[in-house]
Amino acid sequence: MRDHEPDPEHDTRSTAPGRFAVLHEAADLLLDRLTAQYTVERRETKDVLHGDMVRTVRLIPHTPAAAPLAVSFIDFPGIVLQLGRWYRRSMPACGCDACDEQPDVLVEDLRLEVAALIEGGLWEQVRRGLTGSWSEARLVGPALRQSQQTLLDAREARAARRDGFAAAVQWAPWPRRA
Repeated sequence: MRDHEPDPEHDTRSTAPGRFAVLHEAADLLLDRLTAQYTVERRETKDVLHGDMVRTVRLIPHTPAAAPLAVSFIDFPGIVLQLGRWYRRSMPACGCDACDEQPDVLVEDLRLEVAALIEGGLWEQVRRGLTGSWSEARLVGPALRQSQQTLLDAREARAARRDGFAAAVQWAPWPRRA
C-alpha cells in the first residue's frame, strides 16, 4: 500500500480512468460475500459526496461493538472506503497518469483493509492537543499496518468523547452467520 501524491511538475491527467472500473466490481463482490457470511444489516443509499450523488452501501454488524463499513461508488470510477467512525480511503487516491496507481494493487488493498476490520483490527480514539482535537485510526492486519489522523471541529470532538472515544476503542470482530 502506498500513498500517492502527484508530482507538481507532472501532468495530472488521467488518460484511462476506465481501468479503475474493476474497483466497482471487486467492491460489489466483496460486499455480497460479506453480507452472506456475516451477521450484518445491508443498507444501500444515494449520498452526496464531493458535490455528486453516489451509491453508498453500508454493512452494519448486528454486534454494536463491531465497526461498520461503507463503500461509496464514485463516477471516476473508484470507491471511497470508510471503516468505523473515521478511517477513510479513496481508491484511487488520485488516478492521474503520473501517480500510476495500479487497479490490481488497489483491489488487493481493499481486501486486506476489510479483512483487518472484520477480524477486529481497527482502533479509533480522539486525542486532545494545544491546538485542538483530532481523531486517530489504526488498522492492523496480518499484512497491513495503517494509521490516519484527522483534525476534528470542537463539536465533533465533544460528541466523540461522549460516545466513548476519549480512550482508544478497539472494534470487535464481526459475528459470522450460523
